[in-house]
Amino acid sequence: MYVAIEGVIGVGKTTLARLLQPAFNAEILLEIFEENPFLSDFYADRERYAFQTQIFFLLSRYHQQRRTVNEILTSGKDLLADYTFAKDALFAQINLKGDELDMYYKVHEALAEKIQKPDLLVYLQAGTDTLMQRIAFRDRSYERQMERSYIEELNRAYENFFTKPFDHTPVLTIETDNLNIVQNPEHLKLIENRIRQSLQLPPFQQSLPLP
Repeated sequence: MYVAIEGVIGVGKTTLARLLQPAFNAEILLEIFEENPFLSDFYADRERYAFQTQIFFLLSRYHQQRRTVNEILTSGKDLLADYTFAKDALFAQINLKGDELDMYYKVHEALAEKIQKPDLLVYLQAGTDTLMQRIAFRDRSYERQMERSYIEELNRAYENFFTKPFDHTPVLTIETDNLNIVQNPEHLKLIENRIRQSLQLPPFQQSLPLP
């Protein structure tokens, strides 16, 4: 089993992956983003630092996925990841243009051929107001200058990217505005059940609704 969790910045991908890990007895793969030396500058001046930021992320994610995903799945263990390699192209569509975007696509296409696709992609949805609240609550220094308009743009891009047929990977969409998986164990259990049901992994309750 290989499940990847996706959604806009602040939606709760890493938190969900960590909380689901014991239930599935799975290994966990977390995105390495704080090591990007351009990230803080990018949030302060997106146009100037976009290409450097994207290329660093692309190569970092490629090396992490090639090394770790293959190793875990080959060993027969299950895996939960808080990101997908494919979503890097989503950010490139927003942040790059012209020759820089063309160059990015050529590199991404060449690398993507060697990346293992997940069995299920869990897409966490949330409104922009909810996302801004969660971003403010976790208070990461490099996110303090993040503009609401950028999160709004990302939200629209994620909707277009993950709500249509995506890369031949099944997508489970979960609305999270009214969920609190940290404080309400039932909300976490509901999401676990939806994942089990999508993958036909027992035990699960048929058609268990989310609030």
